[in-house]
Formats: sequence, C-alpha cells, structure tokens
Amino acid sequence: MTTKQKNELIAAVTALLEKMIPVENEPTTITVSEPELPKMLTIKECAELVSGLTEHTVRMLVKQDKVKYIRCGQGARGKILVSKDSLLKYIGAVCA
Repeated sequence: MTTKQKNELIAAVTALLEKMIPVENEPTTITVSEPELPKMLTIKECAELVSGLTEHTVRMLVKQDKVKYIRCGQGARGKILVSKDSLLKYIGAVCA
C-alpha cells in the first residue's frame, strides 16, 4: 500500500466518522460555582431569630449536640457559632 493510498483511506475513514459523530462547533464550557457556605449565627442571634428561645436553651442544644455548631477562637472559651439551617430544622422537627 502506498502512502497516497494510506492518506486516501485515512481521509475516507475521517469523513465517515464525521458523519456518524456530531461535531460541536463551540467548545463546551463548564461553569463551576462556589459552594454555598452555611449561615452561622451567634447564640444571641439564635435567641433573637426564634421567639421564645433563650440563650440558655441554645447553649443547652449545643451542649447536647442537637444542633450543628463550631467554636471559633482558642480553647473552650471560643465563641460558639450555630448553623442557622440546623437550628431551624431542629425547631421545626420538635414543633411539628
């Protein structure tokens, strides 16, 4: 088989593949969005958010691990930040 025949064969196969497989003219772009961060509230903000909820009750929910929270700062004296979604889900489950 000569080089000319090989090139013709390759061109024929390429033409067939182009007919079989749709070719997109524009490159596909993938958009990656930033993950949404959870809204965190201080204990005082939690008590203000839900009427009838006291700061002491929020602290007890944190201590009993009934709501998601993080402790900011150093050691056991760090500020407690409670997940707003977690608090509202807990309150909704208890009240339902």
